[in-house]
Amino acid sequence: MRSGAKAAIVGGVFVVVGTGVVYGGYQMLAGDDSSSGTHTRAAPVRTGPPRADEITKTAQAFFDAWSKGDAAAASALTNNNAAAQTALAGFHDEAHVDKVTITPGTATGATVPYTVKAEVAYEGKTAPLAYSSQLTVVRGVTTGKALVDWQPAVVHPKLKTGQKLVTGAAKNPEIEAVDHRGRVLTKEKYPSLGVVLDALRQKYGAKANGTPGVETWIEGGGADSTPNQTLLTLAKGKPGKLTTTLDADVQAAAEQAVKQFAESSVVAIEPTSGAIRAVADNRKDGFPASLQASIAPGSTMKIVTGAMIIENGVGGANQQVECPATVPWEGYTFHNLKDFTIPHGTLTDAFAQSCNTAFIKPVKPLTGKGVAGTALGRTARDYFGLGQNNWKLGGVKSFDGSVPESSGVETAASYIGQGKVQMSPLDLASVSATVINRGFRQPVIVPQDLDGRELATAKPLPDSMATQLQQMMHAATTNGTAVKAMAGVPGPKGAKTGSAEVDQQGKSNSWFTGYGNGLAAAALVQSGGHGGDAAGPVVARVLRAG
Repeated sequence: MRSGAKAAIVGGVFVVVGTGVVYGGYQMLAGDDSSSGTHTRAAPVRTGPPRADEITKTAQAFFDAWSKGDAAAASALTNNNAAAQTALAGFHDEAHVDKVTITPGTATGATVPYTVKAEVAYEGKTAPLAYSSQLTVVRGVTTGKALVDWQPAVVHPKLKTGQKLVTGAAKNPEIEAVDHRGRVLTKEKYPSLGVVLDALRQKYGAKANGTPGVETWIEGGGADSTPNQTLLTLAKGKPGKLTTTLDADVQAAAEQAVKQFAESSVVAIEPTSGAIRAVADNRKDGFPASLQASIAPGSTMKIVTGAMIIENGVGGANQQVECPATVPWEGYTFHNLKDFTIPHGTLTDAFAQSCNTAFIKPVKPLTGKGVAGTALGRTARDYFGLGQNNWKLGGVKSFDGSVPESSGVETAASYIGQGKVQMSPLDLASVSATVINRGFRQPVIVPQDLDGRELATAKPLPDSMATQLQQMMHAATTNGTAVKAMAGVPGPKGAKTGSAEVDQQGKSNSWFTGYGNGLAAAALVQSGGHGGDAAGPVVARVLRAG
């Protein structure tokens, strides 16, 4: 036994005292002073989920301290004292929120909903603030006490890690965003544009000749974080006018189109200029997947793979190609949907019917040349402007695609839009735009002359390649997988369907990209199944509005 420790029998349980050692669920606190001949038994540390009475008591004590502006007392009732105290003190000192009334609702398990009603006051300007949120009560790991599980959303449901509430003179004046024809675009009329308009205000508000108002906003953490989001306006400023490339009619169609399916996104582009005409998302998490998703594109990638096949001389739109039910690649077997075959067909036929094996087998000769793992990325970069992280839309972040070098089975998978290949609807709308325009124009959402930013460039498509790709995409709309979705879209038109399997996701992601009626567009419906069933109708509705 270590020096300074003593053994004792307490309640029939053997314990070692003087060192904090615990046996039998009790911690013995006696030290070397044994003059009293007695030992003090500490209360056992509680374990397990908090009881209903603990949940109610802890939540109410937290609400009472918070509503009184006592950040120290409130934060002591959480499992992250430091972070909670900073946020709760800022609620009063930086957001200038006062006269707080918090009303708890009925707890569901350990989760307690509540409403907050308060007043924001800044330099003589006041405005009411009201919202609902919820908190969860957990058992403290070391103390065993019931504590509020601290999350930024406890203060406000829209707060995320690294963000805070601030009230003051707006850092950037409001903007009056208008489309390319001068029609006003608002979040109220076009909900999907919320993130876009916030980003444009943050980037160009100070340049649009407006005057700032007094506002309460969510301030992001860092230059590349989510744009500041206004929650409350105490005093209006004068908005500055900002012209975008959007089109109110196409945007309205896009807003309606994504309502057809949950977790859906769409982008429309004018091929000749790269002008983005619509951006819409219908997602629970509010993420602008239309511009920033990085997800395997499935068979829509066969447009780029087709260009790679043509460029490398291993096939052509009118050349015969094998489309067996399966094809092996370095020990792995790739399948067509339901193992269908095309006995005698061209690459155009295989494209129209979305034959996987026909876009893998012809490329095998490239392995002997040592370029099988790099050819797709080079084609994507050189002709479609993808994968270089250099698109500058104008104040709005985007994911510009990724087609990394590959090896082994991943190389074959990349040819059909799986493996490590990742795209966004913006990227695939641009791919279709590049095909019909016969060359890449970097997408933009505000005119380049607004700030003189440098745009990404790529090589024009060789005439033969452009003609063959248009032929292949058109075939998909006349006798292929895109016929039903593209019915009624004015020509010339072309399209490509796609579905991408995702690990641990029961249903594949639905992709569709195409052009017609003077527009190019692409849509993603996560867990939407086949491309023509979900993403296809979304794209078609937008194209018809062109």
